[in-house]
Amino acid sequence: VFYSSQVGIPGMIRVENLVRCYGSTAAVNNVSFAIESAQVVGLLGHNGSGKTTIMKMLTGFLEPTAGRIEIGGMEIGADTRSIQALIGYLPENCPLWPDMRVVEFLDYQACLRRIPPADRDPAIEQALKRTGLEERATETIRVLSRGYRQRLGVAQAILHEPSIVILDEPTNGLDPTQILQMRSLIRDLAKQSTVLISTHVLQEVQAICERVLILRAGDLVLDATIADLAQGKRLLVTVNADVTDVLAGVRGVEAIKELSTTNNLFHYAIDLSHDCAPEIAAAVQAAGLNLHLLQPEQRNLESVFAAVNEPQTEQAP
Repeated sequence: VFYSSQVGIPGMIRVENLVRCYGSTAAVNNVSFAIESAQVVGLLGHNGSGKTTIMKMLTGFLEPTAGRIEIGGMEIGADTRSIQALIGYLPENCPLWPDMRVVEFLDYQACLRRIPPADRDPAIEQALKRTGLEERATETIRVLSRGYRQRLGVAQAILHEPSIVILDEPTNGLDPTQILQMRSLIRDLAKQSTVLISTHVLQEVQAICERVLILRAGDLVLDATIADLAQGKRLLVTVNADVTDVLAGVRGVEAIKELSTTNNLFHYAIDLSHDCAPEIAAAVQAAGLNLHLLQPEQRNLESVFAAVNEPQTEQAP
């Protein structure tokens, strides 16, 4: 069945060593991650990085070449139909029938979901309300704007009140006002469901998500909370003399980059293996120098994404 009236099913996702190959090409290469209930997570990467392939495997529409997917305590393959009852899915190009009215389309989707007849009207009414489509219910899909069509795609995904909502490029093609409206809708969905968003738009992840998974050419290259990304393992230090040798002697300092020298002040960026700010301050003081600045470097998602997507240079044999 595709409909579940169960309450309190955990919206948890477990992915272990996931691989998907097309011929000899690995579109997804040994990816592992876990998403807990009620998280809003962004799956970020350039086009062709493997985002949509992972989405299709999570929803049971594409079979992995290798690896394991567990959702709500059930495993894809053994319990695919039961898992699909827990998931609401908005594909990147959600198929809509332009000659249908909005309410007719949702009724058709409710039938496909095998929602019992007695529950269909309340389910449709609730989906229309949550997506702001109540006043458009009798309109033909053909006349809807791109923004309202995206809302309709979300409405069909949440008809059965899923514990997990998966959205593939939900703001693609929307104008700025429609993007803000979609963000608000996603935040509302997150009050009741685990939400996984696939996108190549950095601003969407920064604005909506609490955690990000970054893919590059099928590999998972970063898994971190947005808050942790903002506080990188790098310190900015300003001292009234050249202290490269002093800093190099502090345990935990991995790399030192001199940024500039202005008005006899030396500015450094220091990569750390662990937090050793107190030791750096003590070393500068022991050298008889003045410490003018000591603070973590503030990073945004754009700088992190650029860093993890830098071309990899091959080592000479």
